[in-house]
Amino acid sequence: MSTPQQQKQSTARPLGPADAPDAAPTSAAATRGIVAATIGNALEWFDIAIYALLAIYIGRNFFPSNDPGVELIQAFAVFGVSYLIRPLGGLVLGSFADRHGLKKGLTVTIRLMVLGTALLAFMPNYGTIGILAPIGIVLARLIQGFSAGGEFGAATAYLIAQNGKRKGFLGSFQFASQGLGSLLAAIFVAVLTTVLTDAQMTEWGWRIPFLFGLLVGPAGFLIRREMQEVPVARPAEDKHSPVRDVFATQKTGMLLAGGALAVSTALNFILQYMPTFAIKELGLEPGISFTSLIITGVILTFGTPVVGHLSDKYGRMNIMVPTVVVLLLAVVPLFLWVISAKSFLVLALVMTILGLLKAAYFGALPSVMSDAFDPRTRATGLSFSYNTAVVAFGGFTPMIAAFLVQQTGQPVAPGYYLGVVAIISLVALAAGVKLRGIR
Repeated sequence: MSTPQQQKQSTARPLGPADAPDAAPTSAAATRGIVAATIGNALEWFDIAIYALLAIYIGRNFFPSNDPGVELIQAFAVFGVSYLIRPLGGLVLGSFADRHGLKKGLTVTIRLMVLGTALLAFMPNYGTIGILAPIGIVLARLIQGFSAGGEFGAATAYLIAQNGKRKGFLGSFQFASQGLGSLLAAIFVAVLTTVLTDAQMTEWGWRIPFLFGLLVGPAGFLIRREMQEVPVARPAEDKHSPVRDVFATQKTGMLLAGGALAVSTALNFILQYMPTFAIKELGLEPGISFTSLIITGVILTFGTPVVGHLSDKYGRMNIMVPTVVVLLLAVVPLFLWVISAKSFLVLALVMTILGLLKAAYFGALPSVMSDAFDPRTRATGLSFSYNTAVVAFGGFTPMIAAFLVQQTGQPVAPGYYLGVVAIISLVALAAGVKLRGIR
């Protein structure tokens, strides 16, 4: 006679890649899985980067003021407000993915992303519909924020589940797709601001990249609809609540994952802010300033998987810890250098250095964050910790940077802010090594 435990095991769902992490998929299957998991993230970060890069023009259309600085701060404030809903999206959509399957979760998130992008692309400006215009922009950003809340956790869990021996490399494509989205956004804005006049950009040019996003969204949905599900074995009668389980048993994991992410997300948004910083504080031309972001986009897109591969070979902490220490020591001198030089060459060099540091740090970060959670609740835990950290250290970073510069009169202020956040992540990495044995 079988024991109750054996009976419980007999009703479990068949094992899949998530439960046999050492089983390597075929090259074609791995490629399809990477594309399906990351295309939505690339679209998300394309929209994020476009909004940040075009905040000057969005502010003029939807938040008109006699003070251009106030317009910019208001536009960035809406950028940040959308991040407040991301933890809720992470809990709702992450839990949905953990309970019903990662594939279903990822198809829902990309549908919501497309809806938010459509609202941004077609929303009439303040001069046409008055107060409804900024309200519509806020609504669009809230929809995108809710969607993005569930995107990171489900997509990262899907990537990591493919092959446990290469989780650093596979997980790195999550952040490489962020680099790709930012790269495409930088190319769009650099070309548009060079070809179009300032008046044309303000009137209609800023909408073009959002229209492009609407073309990518449906393609991403079709790809995800055909992706292979990654099942996680659990007893058939198991009606666990991922949200309850995460908060009851994995609070330390959330703190470690969120803390490790802090400097990465803050640096990412500092990079997005740098072209605006160069235009307003250094007096550089918009086309030249936005071109500098293409450099970091290339580095993050192609350098991140290389770092992910090296982390599987040499250890993740052996790469991440020295990188964050270098960033802590170098960030203020780099800001002082670009402020004193006020040239495109120096701006490009500084962006290159910061891009290399970011790629070196976050190439292995998704796999480190994944190790903090149980596979059954990984999408929920990753989504909530990721989005909470992004709210605290990411979404409001451009606004904080602009506010610090305006209030202190010191253009170097964003560098001090980034240095403080680097210390937080260094502490989290040390705790991860000590408490969880993450290497």
